[in-house]
Parts: sequence; structure tokens; C-alpha cells
Amino acid sequence: MPRVIEAATQGCLSKMAATLPGRQEEQVVYHLRAGEHRIALNERLGEPLNLRWTGAIACTHCGRATKKSFAQGHCYPCFKRLAQCDTCIMKPETCHYFQGTCREPEWGERHCFQPHIVYLANSSGLKVGITRKTQMPTRWLDQGAIQALPILEVDTRQQSGFVEMLFKEHVGDRTNWRAMLKGEVTELDLKTERDRLLAATANGLGQLRSEFGADAIRELDASSSDFHYPVASFPSKIVSHNFDKKPEVSGILQGIKGQYLMLDTGVINLRKFTGYEVSVA
Repeated sequence: MPRVIEAATQGCLSKMAATLPGRQEEQVVYHLRAGEHRIALNERLGEPLNLRWTGAIACTHCGRATKKSFAQGHCYPCFKRLAQCDTCIMKPETCHYFQGTCREPEWGERHCFQPHIVYLANSSGLKVGITRKTQMPTRWLDQGAIQALPILEVDTRQQSGFVEMLFKEHVGDRTNWRAMLKGEVTELDLKTERDRLLAATANGLGQLRSEFGADAIRELDASSSDFHYPVASFPSKIVSHNFDKKPEVSGILQGIKGQYLMLDTGVINLRKFTGYEVSVA
């Protein structure tokens, strides 16, 4: 079983584990992951938290030491070699598998040729996004979304990219992380927004169905989800901590949202520092 460490412990950071509570009105449950250790964070709200970077970084894929982290935790050779670090992961419509140039065809078949979800989320306002079907609701929690609604299911990651491109003509695909952390988010009627956007993209969706098959892009009649985060108080001014500039981050833990820790001294995006070896106390 993972150990919950109360004293100082050390390990390489992974993105925080975020899980849904037993009831929807309760708060998302967070654990900080440092090496093999899992540190429960919700119970530490209002208490001091200290993170000190040792100066070491380990590639999350091969484990080798690296002076700089690429693509959230990779050494440069892995960054250039792995399919999961290719630009088509961020822009799936540019998938080049069928051109025979995929960096790792077997990896692509396992990860990209499986059902993906096109969704609407509200993290700092309305946005469209895509994720593997198996990554709901993790993807939404990582973004700090307070609401999310799956709207379409497609057969492949590339198809999800084509659909997202249609929606991006009418709605953004980015989160304003500063607004998300300040709690400046108004609840939306996501089903009304879904209906509006499906009507606006009907012609484009019809063309994609003609190309990939009528059943390749399926409308979903899903319920929206609401998420509540462990935040005692939101910062009025956003000050960012950065291990590369200051290796020690300390303060009173005031909240956790997305992959951010909110301290009374500033905020830090732990996912940005995946692979950094830190001491936590």
C-alpha cells in the first residue's frame, strides 16, 4: 500500500492524483506524489507546506538524469523519440500514422486508435476539449473544471481533432489559469451550449461522417458533472512559484485546484515540474 508520510520525504514529482469523492457535492480528493510516496493534501489545508527541489531531474520514461525537463518530465532523447511527445498529441488532426511516419506505431495503435470524447468544460469559461474515453473525469479535474459535459464520441484521436477544429471556430479551447485559480468562474448551462454548438457545426460534422462513416462520430446524451475543489480561500493576486528560479517553495496551503497548489505565498503548477526530485515537509 502507498505510504502517507507526515515527516519530510523525498522523491521525483508526478502529477497529483485527483479522485472524485463519494458524493458529488463533496470535494475532489488530492494526493501529492513524490517517488513512491503519496501525501494526502486535503487534510493539510491551513497548514504549512514546504517543497524543496534538490536540483535533480529524472526522465519519467527512462529514468536517466537530465539537466532540463521536456514535455513535462522527459529527457531530450525521449522527447525526440517517443510518440507521446510528438506534436500530433497536442494537435491530433495532424496525425501522420497513415503516412507511415508515426514514431511508435504500436504505441499509436494502443493510445490513438480507441474511443475519444469531445467535451465541453467550464474551468475559466466555456471551452471545448478532447480526451480518451478512459480519461474521464481525470482530464477535467486536471484542468480545474467546475463543470463538464461529454457531447460526442469518436473512434480515433485524429477524428477527435477534426471535430475539435470545427468547434474551435465557435468556442475557445484554452483555460485562463489565472481566472481559474482566482475562482472567477460562473456556472453555465452546458446542455444549452452543446445544442448551440452542435447546430453551428452540423454541416462540418456531416462531412466528417461522410468521410469516416455515419457511426464514427456519435452524439451523446450525457449528464453534466459538477466538481468542487478543496479551497479555503482563493488568491486575489496570482504570484507563481518556479523551482528553476527558486528551489524552495513554502507557505500555508490555502487550496488545491487542477494541478496547482495555492499557498499564501503564491501558486505552483506541480505538473510543470514532473520529474523534479523534491523534499516535501
